[in-house]
Amino acid sequence: MGTNHPSDMNNTKERRRLYFFILFLAALALLILGRLMQLMLFTPQSDAPDSITLPVVERGPILDRNGKILAISTRLDSVAAWIPDVTDPDDSADLLARILEIPYDSILSRLKNNSGFVFIKRKITPTESETIQSLKEQGKLTGINLIPEFGRNYPEQTLASHLIGYVGVDNIGLDGIEYTFNNVLSPPAVSTVQDPREVLGNQVFLTLDTNIQQVIEEYARKAYEANKADAVYILVMEADTGQILGYCGIPNFDPNEYNSYDSGALKNLPLVRAFEPGSVFKIFSISSLLQLGRIDTDEEFFCGGIYQMRLPDSQTIEIRDLASHGWVNAQKVLKYSCNVGAALASEKAGEEEFHRMLVLFGFGKPTDLPLPGESAGILADPDRWSARSKATIAFGQEVSVSSLQILQAATVFANRGLLLKPHIIRKIVSAQGETIRDQAREPLREVLSPSVAQQVLEMMETATENGGTARRGRVEGVRVSAKTGTAEVLDPDTGEYSEKHFVASYLGILPTDDPQAIIYVVIDYPKSSAYYGSQIAAPVFKETAEWL
Repeated sequence: MGTNHPSDMNNTKERRRLYFFILFLAALALLILGRLMQLMLFTPQSDAPDSITLPVVERGPILDRNGKILAISTRLDSVAAWIPDVTDPDDSADLLARILEIPYDSILSRLKNNSGFVFIKRKITPTESETIQSLKEQGKLTGINLIPEFGRNYPEQTLASHLIGYVGVDNIGLDGIEYTFNNVLSPPAVSTVQDPREVLGNQVFLTLDTNIQQVIEEYARKAYEANKADAVYILVMEADTGQILGYCGIPNFDPNEYNSYDSGALKNLPLVRAFEPGSVFKIFSISSLLQLGRIDTDEEFFCGGIYQMRLPDSQTIEIRDLASHGWVNAQKVLKYSCNVGAALASEKAGEEEFHRMLVLFGFGKPTDLPLPGESAGILADPDRWSARSKATIAFGQEVSVSSLQILQAATVFANRGLLLKPHIIRKIVSAQGETIRDQAREPLREVLSPSVAQQVLEMMETATENGGTARRGRVEGVRVSAKTGTAEVLDPDTGEYSEKHFVASYLGILPTDDPQAIIYVVIDYPKSSAYYGSQIAAPVFKETAEWL
């Protein structure tokens, strides 16, 4: 009779344990799987009222001060393909190439080398949309779809293009007000509604007046062509508020087709181009010396046509003038644009205090106009000045400025010594009509006493009299305070001033007795026979002022 060996009994028990353990794991796995299937297949989905979705945002318009539309959103179609549905890529590529003016090979490559969704062209014209839709209705272009998107339209084309800027294909601002105020025009938004409604962006009203803008662009274009210039700028400001009424740089561009222009036309030159201002700067240096009490209105300096300064090492600095003006006071320095008189007057002040006054005018710092790329210009600290720096800065060399800085600094003379901040935004209004921001006049600081500001304003008026350098900008029946400038431009190759590259300018404030407008005209690198500001910039100022 056989007996069970103890080791066989132990093996049987272990196998039973293993079977029970495997059965337990299988049951647990089935339980988990069953619960997962119940959650996925049989549990009703929540409405998820707090789920986040991105609404469609319609970009708000940009308008002038009177409500004329300068930029507005429009609905445009984009052409896209869903590759699995495209039945005849060769025929589709041929048709689209003719409609969209895109190379056939480029379209065919997209249709054959992609596997899902692909854009063919973003933001097509309404005519192109109609043609494609007609072909689809004829059973052609299978798998090709029109997708509605928001586009941007600039109905005034080149008008104020450097200020307005432009947007890319995704309706995101890339330059100008479109860039700086991107989140105002197209505010970031989320929704807790599964079917989000369209969100409307805010409206941005500029200080510009399109009537003025159209006229100055016409005059600037005419001067640009007549003088064969590299560029022409005309800026017009409301004198007592700092609001910019006209802002023009030629060459300019059409933001509807910004991709077809070179980088030179896209540059906002009145903002980003820094240059030596030449004799226009004398009004700031002479008024600084008067304010410091280093000279008075009666003090005279002798101009023999050349300024000489003997240095401690016995070397002599010489600066030549265009003429010998004889004995000149502050008023005659401005009327005749006397370099020697300005240089001699500057000797009366210390470097630190002279520099401090020019900083108060805003030189060496950007104006913070809300546009990208503004130049701060160059006004070196006194410890970096050479022996001749103070004298040459006094008549507008060894200092560089933007056109906008000159315009801002001129507000001091039109506002009894107060410097005003320039503004290009008048107000921001919500889509519902609520005013979000209303820009007020913004005085920054007192630079001159009211008496000194008035004295210099009246001295500038004498420059428009017979014999004055600004006489060609005189407007009959209106008192005009003005200053001309003709600046040599430093040649980067030689390190010396060019004998042919000049910047001609004319700054005018009118009327003298109650300033309403400040106008600054700049003609950069005129290549015609004349190049002085008194010759070529003055007539442009005159016709602008007469029109105003």
